[in-house]
Amino acid sequence: MRERRRRWRTPADCSLIIVAWRCLTAHVRYRSVSGMSSSTTRGGRGRRPADRRTDLRRLRAALPSGTATVVDQYERHLTSERGLSAHTVRAYVGDVVSLLAFVHGTGATGQDASEPGVDTAGVDAGGVDTAGAGTGGVDIAGADAADGGPALAGLDLEALRAWLGSQRNDGRSRTTLARRAASARTFTAWAADRGLLAVDPGLRLAAPKAHRTLPGTLRPEQAGEVMRASAAGAQQEDPVALRDHAMVELLYATGIRVSELCALDVDDVDLGNRLARVLGKGDKERMVPFGVPADTALRRWLDLGRGAVATGASGPALFLGARGGRVDPRTVRRVVHDAVESVSAADMGPHGLRHSAATHLLEGGADLRSVQELLGHATLATTQLYTHVTVERLKAIHDRTHPRAQ
Repeated sequence: MRERRRRWRTPADCSLIIVAWRCLTAHVRYRSVSGMSSSTTRGGRGRRPADRRTDLRRLRAALPSGTATVVDQYERHLTSERGLSAHTVRAYVGDVVSLLAFVHGTGATGQDASEPGVDTAGVDAGGVDTAGAGTGGVDIAGADAADGGPALAGLDLEALRAWLGSQRNDGRSRTTLARRAASARTFTAWAADRGLLAVDPGLRLAAPKAHRTLPGTLRPEQAGEVMRASAAGAQQEDPVALRDHAMVELLYATGIRVSELCALDVDDVDLGNRLARVLGKGDKERMVPFGVPADTALRRWLDLGRGAVATGASGPALFLGARGGRVDPRTVRRVVHDAVESVSAADMGPHGLRHSAATHLLEGGADLRSVQELLGHATLATTQLYTHVTVERLKAIHDRTHPRAQ
């Protein structure tokens, strides 16, 4: 036995062992990577193929010059006049490019209007607000009018229906079809308002009702466990742990979106009054209150953590990444996933905390209008989609208010 052990201690044998180990681990890594689908991301969600973006650019470049000018004008309208986010503008313009390419026969019918990584649910209530397609501010010189050229020739109700029908045949979901129909209606309303269409065909366009699934929520006791686990991780006063705890607490306390959290500056938080100034969708500003636990976590992050990671390029950002820049939404999602998974089997991101906060507010007796203001929804209908009332609360309300309940 001793001779066998000595035999493995020679330098040559050790080198052979190291080489063999590297080959084995490299093979394992290759198998683990090659066995993963390139379209799979965390949580089982599929990632759209990267060539979709190239196809949309090709379709847009193949449009007739007059039609391409109209698309450019519409894109400037969405960006400058309506103040929509870059992600939302890309999604809407992509839908219009797909539609016009179909009408002119310059490309495939079922192109995905959204670029990889773009959240196409960028509009509350799952649709596009056509009320914003007002006049003014856009120079349509060079674009053919309805009676002056072929820029939008052939764009009528039959073409809209055929476009949606082709995508349905391609297997698009009801939610996708509903969103694209809303995008088409917004575009035709804008075009008709500017005289590019004699009539608005989108007014008569019907679409399937979107199938909406509510995200999962934490029970109040589960949310409490998540917050306590996050606080325990910050006990050693590690700057990153302090930041993570403050982000998780603030997300649950306020119900704000992950993009709104990342955009917060230090001056946006009023610790004395426990209020956060949030800039939401459409550059709409609102004040959101938060409680004592979130206030405590924020103070610890600002006093003990932020200065340790701040650099000259940090600027006024409230939450910073490991290199000192403004924190990235992907980092926040990872932090929330890890915090929830530490106490629950649920795979939940920041939106799950937002939905949980709204649900717990309603269960605690908050009225729907107040929850709408806190979440920053444009319409009350959107709040009803994002929240649900438990059967226990409905029964309690019935027992308290109905004269024949007892």
